[in-house]
Amino acid sequence: MSTNETKESVEMNDQHEEEIIAENEPLSGNHNAPADQEEAVETSGEQDSRLAALERLAEDNQNRYLRAQADFDNFRRRTMKEKEELAQYATSKLVGQLLPVLDNFERALAANGEGAQSDSFAKGVDMIYRQLSQVLEAEGLKPMDAVGQPFDPEHHQAIMQVESDEYEEGTVVEVIQSGYWLKDKVIRPAMVKVSG
Repeated sequence: MSTNETKESVEMNDQHEEEIIAENEPLSGNHNAPADQEEAVETSGEQDSRLAALERLAEDNQNRYLRAQADFDNFRRRTMKEKEELAQYATSKLVGQLLPVLDNFERALAANGEGAQSDSFAKGVDMIYRQLSQVLEAEGLKPMDAVGQPFDPEHHQAIMQVESDEYEEGTVVEVIQSGYWLKDKVIRPAMVKVSG
């Protein structure tokens, strides 16, 4: 065999091996396909878990937002209620300071003397008393009607317990000093005698 023939034979063998390798590559590619699919499945699983985590995060943020919105609505309602109460009872200090004046007018009317001068004086005091009462009523002041009512420590201040045939035990018999409501709030409890 000549050197040329040997070269040709080696080249043919090399070509033949390359063809065999080329034919087998798709098989080896298919052999690696399940690994690629596993990687794709793992990537898909990772994406699903990331998506689920993001969905949970979005849901948590939505819940926080709704809670913050509800807290703000509650705060706004509470603030509005406090402002309304403040406006409603803004005059309570002034009315409380005027109550002793009202009491003194009642005493002056009760100590009505006889004679022409005392009649005109009593009429003048009565007119002033009514005028003051009307002004205070316009601000929401109402006297308590305590006589004959069951004793209530939130509305009455008992200063004495007396025997009574007319009233049951624990009932207000007499008012010593009038109690007053300012709108729906007790501004001063009535000072009373209670049957025992």
